[in-house]
Amino acid sequence: MKRRKFLTSVSMLAAASVGESPLLYGGEGAYQPLIPVVDTHQHLVDVERFGKDWSHPPVPGNYGVKAYKEAIKGLNVVKAVYMEVAVPPYKRLDEARYAMELCGDKSGPTVGAVISADLYMDDFRGYMSQFRNSSCIKGIRAGFKSRESLTDSRILDNIRFLGDMDMRFDFIVPSAWFPDMVKLIRACDGTQFQADHCANADPKAFFDHDKLHSKPDHDRDEWIDGITALASEKNVVCKISGLVSRLSGYPVTAENLAPAIHHCLDIFGADRVMFASDWPWCLRGMTLSGWVNLLKEVVKNRSLEDQGKLFHDNAIRHYKI
Repeated sequence: MKRRKFLTSVSMLAAASVGESPLLYGGEGAYQPLIPVVDTHQHLVDVERFGKDWSHPPVPGNYGVKAYKEAIKGLNVVKAVYMEVAVPPYKRLDEARYAMELCGDKSGPTVGAVISADLYMDDFRGYMSQFRNSSCIKGIRAGFKSRESLTDSRILDNIRFLGDMDMRFDFIVPSAWFPDMVKLIRACDGTQFQADHCANADPKAFFDHDKLHSKPDHDRDEWIDGITALASEKNVVCKISGLVSRLSGYPVTAENLAPAIHHCLDIFGADRVMFASDWPWCLRGMTLSGWVNLLKEVVKNRSLEDQGKLFHDNAIRHYKI
């Protein structure tokens, strides 16, 4: 072994022994550090605590902390951001408290939370203000009742208030709504936004026609035009997730998912994309480890620096964790 390669290997092994990233064999006789992962979309459906009406994951079972720790074994998931799971309205506060408990439990990776809140409620500001001093509540995810709501002054004021509290807004809207979503984002330029699940991309929209046996959920060009407009607003980031759940009847492979993923990475750029597991909903297509490894396969030809941003660095900066 050449002296430089030997010293590099020794120094990396020494770093690992004091708690830095574990190592992976990188080929050609060299070792590469296993990229640390921040999961920015960790669903936990603890039916043992909250009852069966809490949510309905695609595979029956209890998806609490214990199950999540088992799912991430060997992946070097160093931190996670809890994502709300559409609890009934009367359980939203309980879910928020649960998320804060998770963040306070140092035995698990959860360090931040995106909770549920109703943008249409009369006392939205009062409800959210109770979390003002919580370092772990990072924002909300909320739905819109109609496309017209995207230009409703009350909705805009509530989303601006999130920005005033340094909180973020996760959204999922149909691609046909993207032009109005861009207007909303522009009107709330002091708030940070996350476009969930590759901006609601349907990977089938990028298949060759002879490969399709079911209609995609949206038009390819409409989605590209819309996400390009979204990405032009600098207060928007994109979560790379959700795609493995949308290929029913098709192989869930890197080849089939790569076009939609690369569009997101290229349009938003290396500094505004973040890995997200969407576990346990990813189980509709594959395990969490399967999704991580599939995404690594898709991005393997991108620089190690950009891979590090996708899986770790951007989430740390964006969520201030």
